[in-house]
Parts: sequence; C-alpha cells; structure tokens
Amino acid sequence: MTSRAFRVHPDDSVAVALADLLPNEAVVAGAFALAITEAIARGHKLALRAHAPGEPVLKYGAVIGRATAPIAAGAWVHRHNVATQLGSDAALTWPGPPRAGNASGKAAGRAPLAPLSTPTQTWLGYDRGTTAGTRNEIWIFPTVGCVARTAQRVAELARARHAGRVDGIHAFVHPYGCSQLGDDLAGTRALLARLAAHPNAGGVLFIGLGCESNQLAALLDAVPAAARSRVRQVVAQDSPDETAACLAAIDELVALAGGARRTALPLSRLCVGLKCGGSDGFSGLTANPLLGRLSDRLAMAGGSMILTEIPEIFGAEALLLQRADSQAVFDAGLALCNDFRQYFRNHGEPVSENPSPGNIAGGITTLEEKSLGAVQKAGRVPLAAVARYGEAAAAAGLTLLEAPGNDAVSSTALAAAGANLILFTTGRGTPLGFPVPTVKVASNSQLAARKPRWIDFDAGRALDVPLEQLDADFLSRLLALASGEPTAAEHNEQREIAIWKRGVTL
Repeated sequence: MTSRAFRVHPDDSVAVALADLLPNEAVVAGAFALAITEAIARGHKLALRAHAPGEPVLKYGAVIGRATAPIAAGAWVHRHNVATQLGSDAALTWPGPPRAGNASGKAAGRAPLAPLSTPTQTWLGYDRGTTAGTRNEIWIFPTVGCVARTAQRVAELARARHAGRVDGIHAFVHPYGCSQLGDDLAGTRALLARLAAHPNAGGVLFIGLGCESNQLAALLDAVPAAARSRVRQVVAQDSPDETAACLAAIDELVALAGGARRTALPLSRLCVGLKCGGSDGFSGLTANPLLGRLSDRLAMAGGSMILTEIPEIFGAEALLLQRADSQAVFDAGLALCNDFRQYFRNHGEPVSENPSPGNIAGGITTLEEKSLGAVQKAGRVPLAAVARYGEAAAAAGLTLLEAPGNDAVSSTALAAAGANLILFTTGRGTPLGFPVPTVKVASNSQLAARKPRWIDFDAGRALDVPLEQLDADFLSRLLALASGEPTAAEHNEQREIAIWKRGVTL
C-alpha cells in the first residue's frame, strides 16, 4: 500500500493525490487506508470518508464547500459533487489584541512573532533613506495611452545611449489616462504617482500628450514630495521634438541615478509582495506555505509583506482578519472585503465566480478552497495595516492591499504599494513580469522541470526534502535576486503594468 495522498490537516475529510491514482489502487493518507474507486488526477482530491449530500467537505481544517451528491470513501471530490457556500457578506468579530502564549482555539496564530535574536542575513541594495531598492533603473510612464508608443521608442533609444550606467531603462505603458471620470481617473493617477516614488526607480520620466484627463500637473502633485527630485516631465504637444526632449530628460536622470551603489542591507529593508497565479492543487501544500514561512521570518526581522487579491480571500477572511493587531485594522480589513463583495454584486456577478478554468483543471474546486490555500502566503504574521488601491503599504509587518485577483492588475498594485520583490507562486506557470523583480515559485517539480525559463524556484521539493533545507535554499535564492541577479522574467524582458479600470469610459 502506497502513501500517494496527503492529508493537510487532521480534521480534513479529503486528501490530495500526490500522483495520478487508478481505480482499486490502495493508498494511505495520514491515519486513513483506503481503496481508490475511480481515476483521480495528480493534485485533485479524494474522499477519506463517505459524505452525504449537504455535508461539509473539509480541507485545511476548514469547510471548502458542501457535498451536492453522495460521495463514497476513495472517490474523486471535485465540482461534480461539491459546491461553494459563499454568498453574503462576512460577519466577523475582532477577537482582541494578539496575546503572547495564546496557542489554542481560533486565535491560535495570533501570538506576536518574537523578533529574530540574530538576523544576520543581508542583501545588496540601494539605500533610498526610508526605503530600499533591489534595482536602480529609469522608469518611463505615459500619462495617457496616446503616447504609449512614444514612451517605448524613447526607452529603446535611451537604453542604447546609456548602456551599463544604470540597471535598466524601461517604459511601462497602459491605455488609460483619458476618457476617465471621478474615482476611476483618481485611481489611475494614484497608481502612477506611487510607482514614481518606488525605490527601484532611480529616475522617472512622465510623458504627457497635453490634452488628456490625466493632466501632468495634477499627477505630479500626487507624487510623494520626497521622490519629486528624481522625476522629469515632457508634454509632447508642447515640444517641437518630443523624442529629443525626452532623451535630454533621461540624460539628466541617468546622471542623477548613475552614481548609486549597492550596499549591504538587513532583511528589514525588504518589502515583498505576496502573489499567486495559475494555482493548482499543490499551491496550498508547497509554494504558498513556503512563502508563509518566509513571511514569518521577515516579520521577525522587521521586514514588510503585502497581501492582495481580495476576491481570493473570500471564505478565508476569518483566518486573516482575526490576526489584526487593532480594532481599527480589523474594521478596515472587514470593510475592504465586504466592499469588494458589493463590487461584484453591483455588476450582477456572484462573489464565487472563481476558481479559473486553469485552477479547476489543477484540482481546485471552490473559491473557499482557493482562498484557504492563498492566505497561507502571509504565514502567521499579525495584520498591521490595510491600504486601498494606489496607497502605500505599512513600513513594517503585513499590509492587506485592495486589488482584484487579476495577475497583472494586482502585481502592479503590489509594486505601487512599495514591494521591492514580488513573490509569485504558480502551479500552471506564467511568463509575466512587472516593474519590480517578480520571483516565480513553482508549486510542483514537474512545472519547474518543464518551464525552467519561467521558474526561479521549485517549491515542489517540499514533498521530498526537509522544510528547513527548503526554506534556507529559498531565502538564499531571494537574497541573490534582491542583490541584482536577474529573475527569469527579467531574463525574458517581461516587464509591464496594468491599471484597474473600474468606471465609465467617455
């Protein structure tokens, strides 16, 4: 009898197949020994006991849905016999401040994390005063889509002109900035202004058209004052030769940024964005817990973590919000989650319209299951702050950031909030990259072997090696990437932004 299935939590009524299972195959999952009744693909779930219709199905020690048909022990558990229970707003109560020694009950994870006694690991970064950069680049942003190609052409010319003087010169284009109203325009402006203040940008050039809604004067007013000295602007309609004007501005920025040098910095100067995309049945077993253990270590060292993808918290709000370190943070987090549910309802959509087709093919059945796996990226870190879209993260600890689940939109929001690395777990694979180094962590070793040009780290090794070794290898890899070693996405020149469009287009 083989142990080719994994039971995540002692209370679970299902286990995850670690390999393709065949009918009549005998397997062991924890204390359960049973025969498989039908073919079950790797990453999918099998029932450890019989379930009657209406009975809860448990994974991660929590309900991920209810049986919609009789499920026999050893049977395949998926969307044909389990349905989500999500619907109304979450009604939760803050359990009070974290207490040392609190190691039981629902708030078991809320004891404050003790500081590291000897946080000796360092990385080589650019000290920007209150923040630190993992890169020293020149970033070019169009204020409006009309000059997007201008920005790209200027970046191409500037790279040839200033090769080797900075870590890179990149244009980040988008189709917005005009025909937007109210909060929708304000969101575009806020996001671009925050990106302009990012510590990875040694200099920033805004290229405006001149007649757009996203006027340069208002945009520059939104840029934090401390970053304005490294921002330049060109209005294309006002310049006889906008390309020459842009290149002259970049000459100034390269002269300003080119003298920066990497210095040894502590873990406390890292701010990591936590992201998952193209998840599969292994994401919640290997890759997301790996990020969770790293989050715990960074928190103990005084670092910062940012968690977003609010629709992929639905069904797991209690596990996250009960860790709020104040009533105000709890209330803000609960309001953010419920506001996002209302956003779905305002558009006539169900809040549970997730997981994606790729998630389903990979073994994820309901949004509750996806969310319970996703929030593991934040480990046991107390929730220190809540930020709305386009706002900055807290200086230390865990921030919950408003953004949708869309990979490009949420990753851009993480960068704008201040992440100087994005840790992106995936079970299906994606080549995407964003303004800051985007570290792809495979949930399974098959993906890592099949797509080595996409993947930076193989978390599937969690099934084969001691976790202490895996965690040490992961931290070492991250520190090298933070210190300048290119990520797979950087090697592939995958860098882009996406802005969250929520309002009317004129």
